[in-house]
Amino acid sequence: MKFFIDTANLDQITEAQNLGILDGVTTNPSLMAKEGITGNSNIFNHYKKICEIVDGDVSAEVISTEFNGMVEEGNHLSKISDQIVVKIPMTKNGVKALKYFSNNNIKTNCTLIFSPGQALLAAKAGADYVSPFIGRLDDITSDGLSLISEIRQVFDNYNFKTEILSASIRHNMHIIDCAKIGSDVVTAPLSSIVGLLNHPLTDSGLKKFLDDHKKGN
Repeated sequence: MKFFIDTANLDQITEAQNLGILDGVTTNPSLMAKEGITGNSNIFNHYKKICEIVDGDVSAEVISTEFNGMVEEGNHLSKISDQIVVKIPMTKNGVKALKYFSNNNIKTNCTLIFSPGQALLAAKAGADYVSPFIGRLDDITSDGLSLISEIRQVFDNYNFKTEILSASIRHNMHIIDCAKIGSDVVTAPLSSIVGLLNHPLTDSGLKKFLDDHKKGN
């Protein structure tokens, strides 16, 4: 399973990259705004910086909701780097844009997926990734992990090459559960990724080893 980090913070991206397990980055307008990055020129420069840190795919989201606007923005974004994946919302115009970009060999990530039907349409239109938001479904007492399982079954039935990129990760166990049910990718905050390192028995075991070593010296 691939690990993406969901942030626009360069320090966090660098820390995840230095761990040696990072496969890519996802961002969105909210994450850019959180870092104080506004204006097309600044946003594009920030994407360049991200691409210089990581080796894998970097999802960059369009702002327009109209087909022509999505195409124009996506074409500009794709010129930043070969690593850029144009992030498109799951709408009627979005599906049309996915097909356009697929026909023009520009990678895409269809975001805001909340049903197997939406994922199916995105895959049919040629999306490279679909991003189901499991945490947001959990927030409204729906089962986000069940959605991943259903999409996995549909994609496997028809050998779709589209990768399932599980998003809106809320905690460490979301990552483990996504791995169990066959998500191709998870995109998570740094805290959730680093949280996988932690276990009390590891801490106590290491402490005992070090204490015993001191006794022997």
